[in-house]
Amino acid sequence: MRQLSAGVATLEGAELRYGFVNTQLRALVGEQAEGQRVIDQPGRLPASLLAILPQVYANGVPYVAKACVCTPQLGEQAAQCFDFALDPYHDEQGNLSGLLLLAVDVSEQEHARQQSHELVTKTRQLDARLRVLTETAPLITYTMDAQGHYTYASPQWYRFTGQNPVADLAAAWPLLIHPDDRLRVLYEAETARRQGTGWNYEYRLRRFDGEYRWMLSRSLPEVHLPDAPAYWHGALTEIHLQRELSEARRRGEAEVRFLADSIPELIWTATAEGLIDYYNQYTTEYSGLTKDELGPTGWVGLLYPEEQAEAARGWVRSIASGAPFEGEYHLRRHDGTYRWHVIRAQRLADGSGLRWFGTCTDVENQYRLRQVLQTQYDELARAHHDLDTFVYAASHDLRQPSLNLRGLFEELRRTATFTDPEQGLLLSMFDQALGQLDTTLLDLATTVRTQRQQQEPTESIDVELLVEEVLLGLHAKIVQSQARVELQLCPVPVLVYSRANLRSVLHNLLSNALKFAHPERPPHVVVHSYLTPDGQPVLQVQDNGLGMALDNPGSPQFRLFARQHAHIDGTGVGLYLVQRIVSSQGGRIEVASTVGQGTTFTIYWTQASPSA
Repeated sequence: MRQLSAGVATLEGAELRYGFVNTQLRALVGEQAEGQRVIDQPGRLPASLLAILPQVYANGVPYVAKACVCTPQLGEQAAQCFDFALDPYHDEQGNLSGLLLLAVDVSEQEHARQQSHELVTKTRQLDARLRVLTETAPLITYTMDAQGHYTYASPQWYRFTGQNPVADLAAAWPLLIHPDDRLRVLYEAETARRQGTGWNYEYRLRRFDGEYRWMLSRSLPEVHLPDAPAYWHGALTEIHLQRELSEARRRGEAEVRFLADSIPELIWTATAEGLIDYYNQYTTEYSGLTKDELGPTGWVGLLYPEEQAEAARGWVRSIASGAPFEGEYHLRRHDGTYRWHVIRAQRLADGSGLRWFGTCTDVENQYRLRQVLQTQYDELARAHHDLDTFVYAASHDLRQPSLNLRGLFEELRRTATFTDPEQGLLLSMFDQALGQLDTTLLDLATTVRTQRQQQEPTESIDVELLVEEVLLGLHAKIVQSQARVELQLCPVPVLVYSRANLRSVLHNLLSNALKFAHPERPPHVVVHSYLTPDGQPVLQVQDNGLGMALDNPGSPQFRLFARQHAHIDGTGVGLYLVQRIVSSQGGRIEVASTVGQGTTFTIYWTQASPSA
């Protein structure tokens, strides 16, 4: 009894005094416990056990208390757990003599049991959490055993397929796979199970509405070495839209490549680093080289040797900055002929990364045509210049005979007499013809001189001062006609223009306003300037004269020598000059007129920067 690994003690009599106490139990009740009552010497026994001892003695029924916690000794980190057994014992006459106390240390077992309980609880929590995650995620999770039977499918599978939750997964699932994919899927899954590996494949699964949708199936085996895998756990993800998008993109790329191969132009693409990775069919036909022979530098190697370095530097600068590349170079054809090409490339940045798309357009014919046109243009420019020179010289040279005729006529009229009764009329008609001839020659010279002045440098001009300068030259006409001129030039006080051209425009418009005045009222001329909402300067000259009959008021025809009021002296050159000057500088002129009421000329200027 003393050598037992369990604690043993006898509790004698109704007072339950310690009788025999072995060594193991002394650690609980103390070394001096023998002969003492339990209530006086409880030691480390649990209070709940002490309360039960008198009851067990009174009724004489054995009692077992499991995993009772005893008060830890000084220095112990954790309390000990014991299983206590209380058995009544009798004397030779059968009378109850006391209780036999047996204490077995079960601290390690209890600790292991608690750990096991905690692990079970933790496992249940993790399992519940995993189910929540798998059953709320937008995918289908499943488990398959080594025989290929589906043992579990998340609720998403039943919602997707419309199957009853009590349906047999092993029987229903294969039937929902598209017939064209079924054998492949079953074979790949069977092969993976035999090899103990996972799988990753795509197939079409029938949805609850009967439509087949592309799914991605991934699965991995549950491995417990050295045993073979018994279960495979996987997930199904719907990829129908991605699959359709990929298919549409593949078809689009094929169509674009077909289109690129059908165009008789060199088309190529390059990586973000500038290395060419695609040539269309025409490029190989044009160059006579294969795609491997063209290599990553492509068109650069087909250029004139003298042009290759410059083109390569420009290409590198575009790659570094992202700016478009463009240039005209000679490109070698398969027969060795070099032809002019316009080479362009632009960078495209999208979700798939940076890429360059380029073309080489044959412009040899256009280049030669441009040279021919340039030659013809130069010849026309020389002819036009010669014609201007001739007209200017002719008008200048003809003015002298005209002036001589004028002088002879004056001398004849002063000294000679005629008996013709219509002498005065003839003299007046002859004088008028000489004046008209002189004016026409002067206008022709002015026209040529004005066209030459259109290339004169521009400057910032005070419009009001220039108008007053023109009015000063017209002062005699203004006084003679009793005209009233009103200036409203503050909105656009300064205009960047050629001074000679602007003076010519103002002089012609103001002189016409005075010349074509209505005979029943004095002239009233308003010169007004303003800015459009876009900031374009505008000048208006409005009069109350005879007016004009316009076929299309929005775009009048300023024809050379065209006149509407033949009874008033004129040559029909002034408005032609105004229109030529304004249009040559990029502006436009509009006219609104009512016969008998007046005319309004509106000039929309296009200003140039002041010349140095």
